[in-house]
Amino acid sequence: MNNQEFDKLARSLKKSSQELALLTAEQKNKALSAVADSLLAHKANILEANNKDLERSRNAGMSEALLERLMLNSSRIDSIVTSIKDIISQTDPLGEVTAGWSTKGGLQIRQVRVPLGVVAIIYESRPNVTVDAFCLAFKSGNSILLRGSSSAEDSNKAITTAIKEGLAKAGSQLGLSWMKDTIELCEPEKDHSDVDLILSARGKIDCVLPRGGAKLIQRVVQNAKVPVIETGAGICHLFVDSSADLQKAAKIAENAKIQRPGACNAIETILVHTAVAEQFLPMLEETLAGRVELRCDKVSYEILEKTAKYPQKIQQAKDEDFGFEFLDLVCAVKIVADVNEAISYINEHSTKHSETICTESRANARAFQSRIDSACVYVNASTRFSDGGEFGFGAEVGISTQKLHARGPMGIKALTTTKFLIDGDGQIR
Repeated sequence: MNNQEFDKLARSLKKSSQELALLTAEQKNKALSAVADSLLAHKANILEANNKDLERSRNAGMSEALLERLMLNSSRIDSIVTSIKDIISQTDPLGEVTAGWSTKGGLQIRQVRVPLGVVAIIYESRPNVTVDAFCLAFKSGNSILLRGSSSAEDSNKAITTAIKEGLAKAGSQLGLSWMKDTIELCEPEKDHSDVDLILSARGKIDCVLPRGGAKLIQRVVQNAKVPVIETGAGICHLFVDSSADLQKAAKIAENAKIQRPGACNAIETILVHTAVAEQFLPMLEETLAGRVELRCDKVSYEILEKTAKYPQKIQQAKDEDFGFEFLDLVCAVKIVADVNEAISYINEHSTKHSETICTESRANARAFQSRIDSACVYVNASTRFSDGGEFGFGAEVGISTQKLHARGPMGIKALTTTKFLIDGDGQIR
């Protein structure tokens, strides 16, 4: 895509965003319902396209964990459609008065919620993001520019075609022919020149969200000239306290690592209190049943070396294994002296995504939650719940790990900002 083509696309998105911001909740919900119907009608085409992506990625040596992120099946498409219905049921945030007051001079001031405008998302694999990001943007009154990865190129094209067809049908019924122009897919260029165009589009793109690995996120953050909401990379931790229910902790570790190891909210490091290490680590290894490679610090390695039922899965950790996002069936293990050391370690090594503690100590639970500087901090629960659907948002456009504007799973409201409306009666200053 050259500069002229990009400018034309950006102008179209800007124009459609201005129209979209004026729609009623009922109009937007009818359009989203048409999109859901269209996705189901195009299911066979989407699955065929996804199979091409899977075959190409498998031949290129993509890991099974990442292939699992890329894979669609009939059930997953049905789940995507269900998430659209959940978004339809969400309250429209636009026009919400978040604050209001009168000044001494008689001015009536209201702070109201409005769309961001044109949102761009640059993301890897996971073709479901194409639908989630569009639907959340649309419901919150934003046009969206999607730039997926080459690994999911065919899937994203098929999904976007289905979305546009649904929007065109709804637009025809509502007399809104521009509706299909609220979403555009930017086909990935090998030299990433398309990414550079997006990141330089100040005045054309109102906000950009990177969703993927650390390399992608850093590229966007370091090079963007437009506002960025940083999302995605997840170096997540589990701390097993001395008071923990160890059976519960082992099950939480299993779920948080294995359920979707390629997801950003899967744990990458397990910290274990020294007082329970000799009891917990063999229990953990037995629960994982050889499905996860454990890269252990010196003390944990010495414990597991004696008891391991799957010794081939027990390795001595290297320094770089700690604070690393494996996105695979690999997990680092480290022994710590107490909750204070665990908190210090996590704050130093995490990406401020999701952390959890297993403990029966209320004091340690509250200390962990108050002192850990991450977007989502759990007690006795898996980090895999860091997800818009699980939080009741229907879906999320990403999980923000920053502190400005939005933090944690980003639902509809996270794609809005506010403006002040001031009514007067001839006041001057």
